[in-house]
Amino acid sequence: MSQKKNIVFGLSGIEVLPEERAFFQRQQPLGFILFSRNIGNPSQVRDLIQDLRSTVAHDAIPILIDQEGGRVRRLKPPHYREAEAAGKYAALSEKNITDAKTAVFLNHFLMGRELSELGINVNCAPVVDLLFEGAHSIIGDRSFGKDPHIVSLLGQYAMAGLMAAGVLPILKHIPGHGRATADSHQDLPVISTALLELEQTDFIPFKKLAYSPLAMTAHVIVHDLDPVHPVTVSQKAIDYIREGIGYENIIITDDLSMKALSGTLGQRAEMSQAAGCDVLLHCNGKLGEMEEIAQHAQLIKPDVYERLANWLNKCYSPEDLDATLDRYVNMDSQDLELQLAELLTT
Repeated sequence: MSQKKNIVFGLSGIEVLPEERAFFQRQQPLGFILFSRNIGNPSQVRDLIQDLRSTVAHDAIPILIDQEGGRVRRLKPPHYREAEAAGKYAALSEKNITDAKTAVFLNHFLMGRELSELGINVNCAPVVDLLFEGAHSIIGDRSFGKDPHIVSLLGQYAMAGLMAAGVLPILKHIPGHGRATADSHQDLPVISTALLELEQTDFIPFKKLAYSPLAMTAHVIVHDLDPVHPVTVSQKAIDYIREGIGYENIIITDDLSMKALSGTLGQRAEMSQAAGCDVLLHCNGKLGEMEEIAQHAQLIKPDVYERLANWLNKCYSPEDLDATLDRYVNMDSQDLELQLAELLTT
């Protein structure tokens, strides 16, 4: 088994630059994440992914993207399907929860099929943070709504749609970003709500969906878990995610370059690992920053890599999912889009 670091990196543009290739070959990251700056037509994306894969010596290579739908999507028309934000499905759930479940499944299955055809095997979705009035708009219509049980249910069908198409979901942002009154890309949010209330609201979707293969941390301080350190770099918070929420699978950090975190990038990497995060994420493709993080990234733990490899080789769906959705799996994408459009316009 080749040596590989527990880090997922971005890159600067639509092709792998010589200096990036040398860096990836030298450092052997676990995988890669794509952004709009990396996306052209489908042929270019497939070639880029194939080239990225050739830079590392291991086989189970996660290729990530943020394709939630709505304002957070890296694949956009004219080459790719227009995908609605989660808020559209939240609104539908208030009228007809059965239609909403089916629509969420169809949307994420179509999304997953499109990703899979490009060679992308991990999607940073769904968002199961709750929607709160007065919170910062960074979550907003990315949320499936205010009710933790509806959010859990729609999150379940979103995950199932992706997995049915051969794409692993990443549950985010554990243990909950919805109440934040600041954007963690720019500032450090502090959630002061009592732990008991959080357990009865924000944490519920993460508990119910704890079978997700991956979950992404929230760069927020949850005061009752750790009043000093944001979740990503807090051993107390990560321990609570493991024991209190019951999440036992792979924890990946949100982007380490976000301004909610303090200290050097090397310190952020070290603190995240010490806290208990399994995989580090760095997104902006700046080679100098990647060099710094790589100096502090650890080798990925063999058991974490083995679990990831197993999931990448064979996605799964929860056994209790509505079996009637199986009939959609072999349908043509155009027919699925028509079915989805009909549900969204009823």
